[in-house]
Amino acid sequence: MSLQVITKKILLDDGREITIETGKLAKQADGSAVVKMGNMMLLATIVSNPVAKEGVDFLPLSVDYQEKFASNGKVPGGFLKREARLSDYEILISRLVDRAMRPLFNEDFHSDTQVSITLISADKEVLPDAFAALAAAAAIAVSDIPFNGPFSEVRIVRSEGNFIINPTPAQIAVAELDLMVAASYDNVVMVEGEANEVSEDLMLEAIKLAHEAIKKQCVVLKELEAAAGKTVKREYSHETNDLDLKKKLHDLLYDKVYAVATKGNPNKNQRKVDFGQVIAEYIAALPADHTENIGLIKKYYHDIEKEAVRNMVLDTRKRLDGRALDEIRPIWSEVNYLPSAHGSAIFTRGETQSLTTCTLGTKLDEQLIDSAMFSGTNRFMLHYNFPGFSTGEVKPNRGPGRREVGHGNLALRALKKVMPKDSENPYTVRVVSDILESNGSSSMATVCAGTLALMDAGVPISGPVSGIAMGLITDKGKFAVLSDILGDEDHLGDMDFKVTGTDKGITACQMDIKVDGLSYDILSQALQQANKGRAHILNELKKTLDKPRTELKPHAPRVEVIRIPKELIGAVIGPGGKIIQEIQKTSGATVIIEEKDEMGVVSIFARDGDSLANAKRQVSAIVTLPEIGDVYEGKVKAVAAYGAFVEFLPGKDGLLHISEIKHERLDSMDGVLEVGEDIKVKLIDIDKKTGKYKLSRKVLIPKPEKNEVAGQ
Repeated sequence: MSLQVITKKILLDDGREITIETGKLAKQADGSAVVKMGNMMLLATIVSNPVAKEGVDFLPLSVDYQEKFASNGKVPGGFLKREARLSDYEILISRLVDRAMRPLFNEDFHSDTQVSITLISADKEVLPDAFAALAAAAAIAVSDIPFNGPFSEVRIVRSEGNFIINPTPAQIAVAELDLMVAASYDNVVMVEGEANEVSEDLMLEAIKLAHEAIKKQCVVLKELEAAAGKTVKREYSHETNDLDLKKKLHDLLYDKVYAVATKGNPNKNQRKVDFGQVIAEYIAALPADHTENIGLIKKYYHDIEKEAVRNMVLDTRKRLDGRALDEIRPIWSEVNYLPSAHGSAIFTRGETQSLTTCTLGTKLDEQLIDSAMFSGTNRFMLHYNFPGFSTGEVKPNRGPGRREVGHGNLALRALKKVMPKDSENPYTVRVVSDILESNGSSSMATVCAGTLALMDAGVPISGPVSGIAMGLITDKGKFAVLSDILGDEDHLGDMDFKVTGTDKGITACQMDIKVDGLSYDILSQALQQANKGRAHILNELKKTLDKPRTELKPHAPRVEVIRIPKELIGAVIGPGGKIIQEIQKTSGATVIIEEKDEMGVVSIFARDGDSLANAKRQVSAIVTLPEIGDVYEGKVKAVAAYGAFVEFLPGKDGLLHISEIKHERLDSMDGVLEVGEDIKVKLIDIDKKTGKYKLSRKVLIPKPEKNEVAGQ
């Protein structure tokens, strides 16, 4: 059997090479391709049903990215020892590809479509997430699925003053800017990333350079498509339309809908009622024997509503809730709302509200990471929850979905840039945002509430972070950039651009563009307008709390870190962990020992100061080197004919000779000391050869007068 394998190559500016291959693997899929760089290999497949399901009026697209553990020579952890549900990391990469692809399908294409991207070989110097979209783009290019591509995606970082496309992990580690950018040849469609408080101009420059690199990949993808003979795509018909009905509805209802849009009502539910009443009255007035399709009526009405709202904004420069284009909704916030949490905050902006908590944990609370590419721990977590009641809906609680994972990750990226270094913060920190109301940009509310909760908990962040979601409406050369968008403006608009940052610069961003031909001038205006909005929101946050609290809450865990010589780690742990377990039992504290930088690091976590002091005293006693002349509180461990053995420091026993107990001569040890008795002793000598300790008690007792001795 002969294979018709097609191979294309993309050369990066630094000499590295990307290879795209099709025709060898997964040939029964509509399209499949392998993308390779170094030893990293991704297999991407796409399958789309020839016929759409009846009644479906959207694109049922699913994108799954998965990393096989075998790709990196690893066995999965857990009980089953096999790949299971996608990890959050895999979900985030799946979302990056999905958000880039989805806008490039035709609006009337409704077939079930599935994209699968699998890491089949790993390379520690090549992160696969930057190539997942390229692999998907290659798979759809060699298929007959209708698609307005090609497109691709690259990572761009600014590292040590230079912009680098698809950098190595080492270059990413020291980068001040890390962006994933997706685009077609003509238009940027998606941006997501994080930064160390950079400027808007630097962000825009990075996007432009990334787009230039993507254009080169798009050219190669077009060549691949032609070589595979897939320039002609399949025909489809997934919608039934009635153009006469569409025109009739537009003529009858457009002005009524436009009038509702101009009311400027800030209440989301009332706006929904007002818009719904227009179509409800029309349907109610239809004769009993009407032949009009109710489904088409509702679909066309949605189109009318979208057109009217967009035109209203462009015509009047006002918005659905009556605000000016750059106006931020009213904000109120509060901290220390939950008395038992280590830190808590409420942030409310318009009809969006987040109740967020911050919990301080120990090293034992660190998140374990076990994936094909990464293994280790994570000490800062942020989780985002979006219950149905936040939008007045009945929705079963099935755990976090992809949207929740994505929104939480964006807020995490925004806040981790101001978190203290691990060396300056011994706590594991978990932030949880519960969205209680939602009408636009709940992820940005999470950033704001998260900032307040961290400061309320006393976490020494370098500065407060605020976030804003920007929108855009364009039509025939006119455009309007919207600050702090509503949910309706997100749905009906052309862009959702979220930007977070401190007063020094941007820390994270996420942009999804739904329109062709967005100019960099408009994008620049959106960034500058976002800057002003962020500054306004940041000032509102500072009115509530402007810096981290200097004291932890009384019920928050206290921590003390002691650095000890590496050779003393065993002494603190003890045989079989006996000593450290005893310290924890008697003090009530949690004691964790690690080896870092050729030193032992002892972290003591306790719920109160007394418990912390108790544990610290015991640890210090173990690691303290005994010095001749020091006085100790000891405990008698054993009694012999010639004296007693006293534990004067944890794990350190010394001989208290019978001659050193009293000034008076003792003929025997009978009745002098008992095992378990607490006595004060002084270290009087250390044998240089054996290291044994000699103790004295009598030197701490006043010497009796001679006549008192004689009288005995």
